[in-house]
Amino acid sequence: MAAERLRVEVEGHTLELSNLDKVLYPQVGFTKGEVIDYYTRIAPVLLPHLADRALTRIRYPNGVEGNSFFEKNAPAATPAWVRTENLPAPGSSKGRETIDYVVADDLPTLVWLANLAALELHTPQWKVGAHPDLMVVDLDPGPPAGLEECCTVAILMRDRLADEGVDSYPKTSGKKGMQLCCPIAGTQSADDVSAYARRIAQDLEREHPKLIVSKMAKKLRPGKVFIDWSQNNAAKTTVAPYSLRAQAVPSVSTPLTWEEVEAGTRGKRPAVRRFTAAEVLERVEEYGDLFAPLRRKGPLLTPRA
Repeated sequence: MAAERLRVEVEGHTLELSNLDKVLYPQVGFTKGEVIDYYTRIAPVLLPHLADRALTRIRYPNGVEGNSFFEKNAPAATPAWVRTENLPAPGSSKGRETIDYVVADDLPTLVWLANLAALELHTPQWKVGAHPDLMVVDLDPGPPAGLEECCTVAILMRDRLADEGVDSYPKTSGKKGMQLCCPIAGTQSADDVSAYARRIAQDLEREHPKLIVSKMAKKLRPGKVFIDWSQNNAAKTTVAPYSLRAQAVPSVSTPLTWEEVEAGTRGKRPAVRRFTAAEVLERVEEYGDLFAPLRRKGPLLTPRA
């Protein structure tokens, strides 16, 4: 039996959508049609954070409980109107020197990707042809530590970065942890940015050894929060703000207010938690894009004197 298909016009481009009733989040019955609807409605705040960035997708053609695969290269049937950029591929697992990356600059591309069950959207800290304009630190809790401990570490890092003239903006990962994103000057290499983030993480580890770890060894992490400064490596990507995550429910990597993070350190409600797609759409109605400041140029990162 042929798959049910629906032809739609999106900003002047014809797309053929398929299997809209297919359930991609079985535990809650969230369908591919709902995934496409979410990405369409969140597009005004999501697209500015994807613009000009090489996009890595994680696709779940049979839903979050089925097999998935990372996809960096543009698939064979990529429409001609989708922007692609041939770029070096540092750390490619397939030994490629370059990859034809998709760049999601517009709504038709976003809808096309959602129809391919590209649930998760990950971007690097740099735009095409440029140095990193973002510094990202990933806060990864080692059980029994959780989001409450991440909030405490986020506040410590926020205050340390502020002392050095760097603003930071928090979001949930959509899974168990958090990330802080910082706009920077965009004139320094990924190695320089990574070294700076590592220095801050090590300083905080020395000051709070019972709470924070900056080394990657997993045996050191139980009960602590790992500050992953290596997210700034040129070969790494970070889940985009407002991207769906492949969890039991359609959770989202959600920008937060610092007031929420401060409440999260005390376990208050509403505390920091995993927010669903429906909740994030409501949050955007209330707050707008909490990550809009990331689109402004930030400061030069200063190395240790």
